[in-house]
Amino acid sequence: MSPEHQQEQKRVDSVMGAITGEINRLEEETAKRKDEVVHIRKHFWDEVKVNTETFDDYLETIIGLRQEAQALSVNISSHKHASKRLATLRRMRENPYFGRIDFIEEGDSTKEQIYIGISSLSDATGENFLIYDWRAPISSVYYDFQPGLAKYETPGGQVKGILVKKWQYLIRDGVLQSMFDTSLTIGDEILQQVLGKGTDKQMHNIVATIQQEQNRIIRHDKGRLLIVHGAAGSGKTSAALQRIAYLLYKYRDRLNADQIILFSPNSMFSSYVSNVLPELGEENMQQVTFQEYLDHRLSEEFQVENPYEQLEYVLTAANSPSYKSRLASIRFKASTRFFEAIQSYRKSLELSGMLFKDIPFRGKPIVTAQQIAERFYSHDTSLRFHNRLEKLKDWLMEKIAEAQRLESTKPWVQEEIELLSNAAYYKAHVYLAEKRGFKRESIKDYEMEPKALARLMVHQKLKPLRKRVRSFRFIDLKGIYKQLFADPLKIKQWREGEIPDDWAVICQSTLKMLDEDKLFYEDATPFLLLKEQILGFQTNSSIKHIVVDEAQDYSPFQFEFLKRLFPAARMTVLGDFNQAIFAHANERVDFDTLTNLYGPDETDLINLARSYRSTKPIIEFTRRLVPNGEKIIPFERNGAQPEMKQVIDHAELHSCIAAKATELRSLGFKSIAIICKSAEESKSAYESLGSIGELKLLKSSSIEYEQGVVVVPSYLSKGIEFDAVIIYDASEHVYGDESLRRVFYTACTRAMHYLQLYSVGKPSQFLQNVLREGFIHA
Repeated sequence: MSPEHQQEQKRVDSVMGAITGEINRLEEETAKRKDEVVHIRKHFWDEVKVNTETFDDYLETIIGLRQEAQALSVNISSHKHASKRLATLRRMRENPYFGRIDFIEEGDSTKEQIYIGISSLSDATGENFLIYDWRAPISSVYYDFQPGLAKYETPGGQVKGILVKKWQYLIRDGVLQSMFDTSLTIGDEILQQVLGKGTDKQMHNIVATIQQEQNRIIRHDKGRLLIVHGAAGSGKTSAALQRIAYLLYKYRDRLNADQIILFSPNSMFSSYVSNVLPELGEENMQQVTFQEYLDHRLSEEFQVENPYEQLEYVLTAANSPSYKSRLASIRFKASTRFFEAIQSYRKSLELSGMLFKDIPFRGKPIVTAQQIAERFYSHDTSLRFHNRLEKLKDWLMEKIAEAQRLESTKPWVQEEIELLSNAAYYKAHVYLAEKRGFKRESIKDYEMEPKALARLMVHQKLKPLRKRVRSFRFIDLKGIYKQLFADPLKIKQWREGEIPDDWAVICQSTLKMLDEDKLFYEDATPFLLLKEQILGFQTNSSIKHIVVDEAQDYSPFQFEFLKRLFPAARMTVLGDFNQAIFAHANERVDFDTLTNLYGPDETDLINLARSYRSTKPIIEFTRRLVPNGEKIIPFERNGAQPEMKQVIDHAELHSCIAAKATELRSLGFKSIAIICKSAEESKSAYESLGSIGELKLLKSSSIEYEQGVVVVPSYLSKGIEFDAVIIYDASEHVYGDESLRRVFYTACTRAMHYLQLYSVGKPSQFLQNVLREGFIHA
């Protein structure tokens, strides 16, 4: 061991001692705070003298309650803060820091050594930093500069200086295993070690291996929209999660985790990334899928197709007579053209076209749909659209009140009263007595008037109607949406320019679904937008930042909707158009349309070209599967060349896959994915591969990403990585259509260390060039 290594180990020992001391102190503090919280909760009312006889007594009681509640709140907050810090320190005990810079600030001659870890740590005096948080302004020098002139931004302005040296450390459980003096952002030795490991059930933080281009994403802090376009395995998601941690650190006085939402592709992916922020000592942000939001808003009215059902249709129903028109429908309804048509249609409803429902009571309408429409288009027409609806609602409430007065004198009311149980009669008696000002003890003195009881009976019967009117359920929203498709020629009133050739067929199939109270996935967001524009948009201004992962799977329509839904939020979107596997994305090859969302002045685009997930031989193979693949730069990590084996039939295929899975397990691979094109193919493969022990089938409903050997459809594997990937059937029969190129590419790029492809019969056209050029071993 070199003298320098020994000296650094002494510093590690010293820092470990400081961490242990702080842990011991906080363990005592958290235990004490916990006891105090328990005590206050247990004896809360013992400490408060409740007396309400006079105003002064009442005031004293209120003050006492407030003081006890405040003491409880302070103790809970202190306990939470100490517990959070304690969890961070325990993680730091495993790896206290990973980097160091020797920096001389401009105008100073003294070299300062800055050690960098997942969180800051001071010495016993509190005046000197032993470790700087990786998000601290000066830490950016570590990620952004090579030795020489360097600078970093602080709230007080820019600081310049000279970066003398940059060190990287590999510390495990207090032992300095290795250290490197490097002029790179991150030494290949450490990155090789990190990338060479097997996968885990969950994604981990990358603070020790952040690259310069990833650091740009993490610390980006201007404009409303940041678009990150990166190759498969370029670290888009990892960088975005570290970005959230950075924003929570920088704006900790005005931003918390509850004000950030991550839109994930599926629940399994949400589980996969859920560990990153807690590892960095931050609370997890809210996670949701766009489908979950749609279900939340629409499931009471419709059975909504989910995106994977839509995609399954696209991948498996090519021989269906309606296939061509369905694809055209998906693409058109996902476009900004249709978004504009919906807006134009809503505007036209100010003059005509609003549909309403009768307000019925006891089999007869209090007000008919026609009467409501006549009222809407003849009164208050100078007001704004939503204000007109408010006025209409008030008018309907008056009509219900009139009906209540009329109905209370009718014979049916007396019949209902006679049928009342003793308990119901007594309840009505108490209610009316209290309404007249009688106190509990004198309720028996109240003589209930028959007319008052009759009015109460009718009032209760009309309660559901009033609730319906208050929530605008007298508007026929489904009927209004159906009008868009009732006459195929009418679309030209609301949409100038090109419409699909199969528009009449699209209208027919859409109407059929609506009549069955169902919505195609491509109709869900347009219907919700129209509903919001009629009733008033339900915006959420408390959300300050949203992150959209796998953004290439979102339509322009959905992005416009998100912009309106979260008007106060900044947005980070991550995507790769080489993985754009949904039908609406087939015609789009970049994020140009997104630039229009907030305008070019509020939008920044960062491209990540280098791919880290896979070995160099795997990337050399996968980048030849897509157009412009030469722009993808592989990280220099050696490994086995991808292999392709052609088999005669499915019996041989299943025998080969079972043997290969056993072999890969014996080589120590913990996560092995057998990736199929669709859920239909996955189910068949799973049933045929029963000889593989503990085989799991991943479905769109799967909550957690699991290790071991799994069978998974291509589209559910997105965003996740596996030690080894087996492509179930890469034949021309399965992957023969050009529209499946991105699906095939996505499946192949899930592999970190090993990629095996099988083909029942002739291999896919996508493989012809790579086979000829020798980038895959056959």
